[in-house]
Amino acid sequence: MIRALTLAGGLAGAVSLSQFPEFSQQYLQRLAGAVDELKVVVAAFDTSAKGFGLSRDEALAQMGGTTFQNKLRDDMQGNLTRFKQLNADYQALSGTIPLERLTMVWRMRDSDLALRTWDDFRPAIPVTSDGLICAGIGFVGGWLLLSGLLGLLARPFRRKAASAA
Repeated sequence: MIRALTLAGGLAGAVSLSQFPEFSQQYLQRLAGAVDELKVVVAAFDTSAKGFGLSRDEALAQMGGTTFQNKLRDDMQGNLTRFKQLNADYQALSGTIPLERLTMVWRMRDSDLALRTWDDFRPAIPVTSDGLICAGIGFVGGWLLLSGLLGLLARPFRRKAASAA
């Protein structure tokens, strides 16, 4: 029974992780698009600020006074912060192979992009070496995880059986 459950855990891990290469590729494409769009917004803001002889920080400091202007300033500051974060993530992830991205999964931290990627993602049979390697890693991980959990759950019963004998 335990072997069957751990095999099921391994298979579930294999199927799940085998999808990572394609999901990460689609996330990377969305990330690139988001960076490109934010780059346009940031460049337009910087150009406007420069046209008035202001730095980015000076221009942000001058935006304010009314509720509307304060909201615009906050939105722009959010865009600048998001651009900086997404651009850093994109620079780190671009040019990497899926197995490298597996070690940098924390760089896929934009929940909005991840959710939109997931909404459009359709699982497929992995036929690339990356997909098969991820499936193998997922199988071992799922098998070890379920095996460990079942071992922990069975431990109290083993002690009682050993002490009774």
